[in-house]
Order: sequence, then C-alpha cells, then structure tokens
Amino acid sequence: MRLPPLQSLRAFDAAARHLNFTRAAEELFVTQGAISQQIRQLEEYLGFRLFFRLPRRLQLTEEGDRLARATFEGFSRIAGEIDSLRAVEEAGVVTVSVLQSFAVKWLVPRLGHFREAHPDIDVRIHADDRLVDFRNEGIDLAVRFGRGRYPNLYTELLMRDEVFPVCSPDYLASSPPLNRPADIAGHQLLHDATSHIEQPRAADWQFWLEGVGVKGIDLRRGLRFNSGDMVIQAALMGHGVGMARTSLAAQDLKAGLLVRPFPQTVASSYAYYLTCPEENLNRPRVQSFIRWLKDEVAATLKDIEENQPALTVITPDPGKS
Repeated sequence: MRLPPLQSLRAFDAAARHLNFTRAAEELFVTQGAISQQIRQLEEYLGFRLFFRLPRRLQLTEEGDRLARATFEGFSRIAGEIDSLRAVEEAGVVTVSVLQSFAVKWLVPRLGHFREAHPDIDVRIHADDRLVDFRNEGIDLAVRFGRGRYPNLYTELLMRDEVFPVCSPDYLASSPPLNRPADIAGHQLLHDATSHIEQPRAADWQFWLEGVGVKGIDLRRGLRFNSGDMVIQAALMGHGVGMARTSLAAQDLKAGLLVRPFPQTVASSYAYYLTCPEENLNRPRVQSFIRWLKDEVAATLKDIEENQPALTVITPDPGKS
C-alpha cells in the first residue's frame, strides 16, 4: 500500500480543518505558499481535486471531505497514542540496580518518600552486587559503590562514604571499656567479608586500623558476613563491634540504636555513583528518580552533620586502598 507523502497529508489535514491556507500555514509554521504547493502536489498524486477554490474561501470537494475525515481520525489516533505513551513513560516503572546492603539499609527505608512524591511511578529494586547489562536486563539506572569507572556509561557522583566501628548502646555499657582503638583487641569483631569487584577492602577492620595507626590486632577471629547490612544487624543485636559505612548506619545512629565508640572515621577511597546508558537520562521517570535520590542524599548528609559529634576524619593512603 502506497501512501502520499506525510508532509502533504499534514498540510491537507490542517487546511481542511481551517478551510484556509493561511491559518493552516500558521499552525504548521510554514508559509501559505508552501501549504498551497503541498495541496497541489497531493491532488496531482491522487488524481482528483480536494478543494474548490472560491473567491474568499475554500470548500472541500466530496473526495476532499472523505479524505479529511480519514486524516482527522488518523492523526487524532496517532496523537492520542503518543500522549498515552508519554504518560506511561512519565509514570510507569523505573528499575534500579543497587547493592543489596545499600538497598536494605539506605534505599528501601526511604522509598515511602518517593511514593508520596511520585505515586504514578512504580519502583523495582534489582539488588545485585555484580555489574548489570542495562539493555538486556531492563535496568534503567544503577547505584554502584566504587571508583566511578564505568566505561561507555553516564556516571555521576552520588555520595561519598566513611568507615568506622559501631555497636549497640547495651553492648558498649556491658562490655570491657572501649576508650581507644587498640581496646578492640578484647572484643568480638563483626567482619564484612564481601568481596566486591572494585572494593575488596572498602569497609573491613584492617582498612580502618591502618587508617588510625593501630597494629597488632588479631583479625582472624570474629563473625563474618557477606553483606554490610548483616554486619549492622549483628551489631544492633549486641553480637559485637562491627565495621560500618556512613551510608548504611546513618538511620540507626540517628535513632540511637547504634553508637560509635571512637571518634576516628576513615574516609573511604570509594563512593556511591549513579550510572546508566546516556539515553536513559531522557526518560522522565528516570529523571524523577535521580532528582529524588539527590534530595535524599542531601537529607542524609544533613542528618549526619546535625546528629553526630565532631569526628576525626582520616584519609587513607590511596596506594594502600
């Protein structure tokens, strides 16, 4: 089935609705002469007249009237489908890939805020520590913890992180004193044994002890977990002293469920990054989720600043991280 050029059909549709070439030209942002030429070319293509050109007005021929009804219906249906598709795109679903620990301790507790702000957008959380294939796995956006080296992807810093020991208030009150970092030698240590692709020592005890200059602590013993959120959960239950990251412990510290026995905090060499294919940034739902993420990060950092005592922050030697 051969159709006339779309441009000539659009010109005819506008002229048929207005019965005026000048107003049709204004609608389509072209000249009156261009509309007249498009109509003439369409009539030549079809082999019959579409308008009677009367002295002060246009009148549709019988054939023109039939074609006008068809083009009006067709373009209206196309416009309706486009509006529907835009509505789905603006609302719809946003699929986010994140580390499991970040999902459990940071993202999921805050998702209610996103639902309040964007009730028409559903969020699907893809909790996975591996790097994902965005296109083949249907992922819109990822939050990754590393150095921000993600080739051929849009990457933006979301939040920096620090590491420090935590424990429950009851554990701190009932256990041998923790006055200085070397005192952990007599305590049950909770280890994050996760081996990430980029950050094999992002939040372990050795990383922190090297940062604060403590040596001679036997780190072979203690409880080991393969996720940072499980370390924090074990600390909440009073099982010992865990190594935590600011991002994962912020809410429990704010609520008083966890405490920091020492003021020393070691700045991580890694940070949280937003990353996705560049074209995904054109999706309104992705834009909405990114704006919300940044607002929540700003609120988290403000809470940390307002609710935590002044800390000694130590930046580790990049060559050792």
